Amino acid sequence: MDDLMNASENLVEQDEKIQQPIEENIEQVTQNYQTLDREDLLKEFQNLLNANNFDVLKQRARLIKDVFEAKSKEIYAKAFEKFLEEGGVKEDYKSELDKIDIDFRKLYGEYRERRQKYLEKQEQDKIDNLEKKKAVLEELRTLLQQEGSLKEIYDIFNQLQAKWKEIGAVPRSEANSLWESYHFLIEKFYDKVKINRELLEIGMKKKIALCERVESLLLEPSINDSFRQLQECHQLWKEIGRVSADKSDEIWERFKKASDAVNKRCQEHYEKIREEQNNNLLAKKALCEKLEELLKTELLTVKDWTEATTKVNELFDLWKTIGPVPREENENIWNRFKKPIDKFYEDKKEAFVKMKESQDENYQKKVELCLQAEVIAERSDWKRATEDLLKLQEEWKNVGYVSKKQSDKLWVRFRQACDKFFERKAQDYQNRKDNESENIAKKEALIQAVKDFSFTEDKQHNLDVIKDFQRQWSEVGYVSTDERNRLYAEFRKAIDAHFDKLQSDSMELNLNNYKMRLEAVEGKVNVSREKKDLLDKIQKLQNDLNVWENNLGFLASSKQADLLKAEFDKKIEKAKAEIQLLKAKVKLLEESEKTKNE
Repeated sequence: MDDLMNASENLVEQDEKIQQPIEENIEQVTQNYQTLDREDLLKEFQNLLNANNFDVLKQRARLIKDVFEAKSKEIYAKAFEKFLEEGGVKEDYKSELDKIDIDFRKLYGEYRERRQKYLEKQEQDKIDNLEKKKAVLEELRTLLQQEGSLKEIYDIFNQLQAKWKEIGAVPRSEANSLWESYHFLIEKFYDKVKINRELLEIGMKKKIALCERVESLLLEPSINDSFRQLQECHQLWKEIGRVSADKSDEIWERFKKASDAVNKRCQEHYEKIREEQNNNLLAKKALCEKLEELLKTELLTVKDWTEATTKVNELFDLWKTIGPVPREENENIWNRFKKPIDKFYEDKKEAFVKMKESQDENYQKKVELCLQAEVIAERSDWKRATEDLLKLQEEWKNVGYVSKKQSDKLWVRFRQACDKFFERKAQDYQNRKDNESENIAKKEALIQAVKDFSFTEDKQHNLDVIKDFQRQWSEVGYVSTDERNRLYAEFRKAIDAHFDKLQSDSMELNLNNYKMRLEAVEGKVNVSREKKDLLDKIQKLQNDLNVWENNLGFLASSKQADLLKAEFDKKIEKAKAEIQLLKAKVKLLEESEKTKNE
């Protein structure tokens, strides 16, 4: 009797030491699903549903749904982007579910209906099992009252134990009290029947076999399988009857030692997995930092967004290659990575909508630039027209986004106008160069005509002839710089000789010389700067005049004062003449600039 009681106490002690079964690696499952496309996810879900294993399916259904919806969202987002890039308008876009999305939703609805029925059946089965186990308890109580041979009673007892084991789960609220009642009755049975040594030996043989089985698990290749089998062995240990008291501690220590060794092996394995998961966490944090740095860049053009999208997708593909992370970190690290990506695609969608809205305005700007270029293409003021056309080309570069189809057509139009202008300009320069020999001959003939000209008695006539020579010189066409400078020097020398003969007043001569200088350096004078210099000189002389005229009022009447007054009068007259000459030069500059722009 004492031996049986000791065995019962050991059974309770062992029951408290049983470990919980290992949980499924959700992170690894999630990672595996992320590598599948939507068709494969649909097939996986269908297979799980066909298997009718709702214990597994209830954990995985939501994972599959989340991954499937994320992939669908990405596909629909790309379709919308493509619609916009092809010139579509946001308001015209209609998003429709594709066939695979419809099939998945139908299948998921079927799963929810079947799962609900499964759960309802489970609850009903638990209620039925509760009544069945209560019936077993009543049979055990009845068995305790029976008298008969030990073998007969023990056979019935074994049958009731087997029946109890075969009955499934019961409502959780009843499980503990039910097990306590069952355990109490088992103990009572052992006490009543006073199990003999033969029965104790049977229990010993079963526990030795369990010890051997646990010891063999050290050689099991699969860690998960070894851990699962260990739990089964502990459950069987609980169900085996007591052994003799003198062997109880020894057999328990053997069983415990083997269990500890298996548990240690499992623990080392899971620690290794934990280390790998921590390394994966570091790698995913590094990807998050790269992503965050990438998304700091301001994106303004379609090209910018396209390049950024490529880089984001590359980071996402790299993410998929990294294994699972510790469970407690999985949600946080995934949210850190996914939320910026979601925001990126939302911002991209918004940016493309805004760019689409500005396309019409940008289109009109380019049309206007085409019109301006076509006008310039007909102009012949080559220098100014070239500057204006180059300015238009710079403006063209700065115009915002226009759809590729529209942009290509406008660019052809704009390019044709530019090409037409530069072809006309090149042809004009070529024509001028072709006529250079003829123009040189004309200038040489004009130089000779100036040299051969003989004065008459009419001074005005002579001056008019010389001015006409100057006019003819200006009307002769293009001559290269070197030849032009040589010919102009000869022409100037001949003209100056006639002006000397005419003894023309210095102002007229000065003006003529200034005009000829302007004609000789055509295109090389900075008109604005030249005009400013002349105006500055006029202002200075005017200031001097004011001072001299003011000083005259302070001179007393005397011989010395009269001399000073005469000196001031000369200065004043000279300054006035010079001012008149400078003003005439300014007028020549303005006329030259006006003629050039025409």
